[in-house]
Amino acid sequence: MAKVLCKCGIKREPGYLYFVNKQGHAARVKMKRPGMKGGFKQEVLEKSGIKRESGMLYFIDKQGNIACVAMARGGRKKKAVKKKAVKKKRI
Repeated sequence: MAKVLCKCGIKREPGYLYFVNKQGHAARVKMKRPGMKGGFKQEVLEKSGIKRESGMLYFIDKQGNIACVAMARGGRKKKAVKKKAVKKKRI
């Protein structure tokens, strides 16, 4: 379950990507579409200055608040590789 860190109440608009930037502020950037040139500048919406911890995922939830949750690591176990037997030649 995600933990709300800052109640911002950000209203989302279509065509923008909302995220928490490196400084810990809520920001958005215009999404690149086919045929458009990229390189849009990010626009800071809420200056919250959250201190980030490693292993945590920071995002803006459906209510427009900054939240975090522990990242799921590990995934699926890989199959063990069978070793081939080496045949010895007899002389």
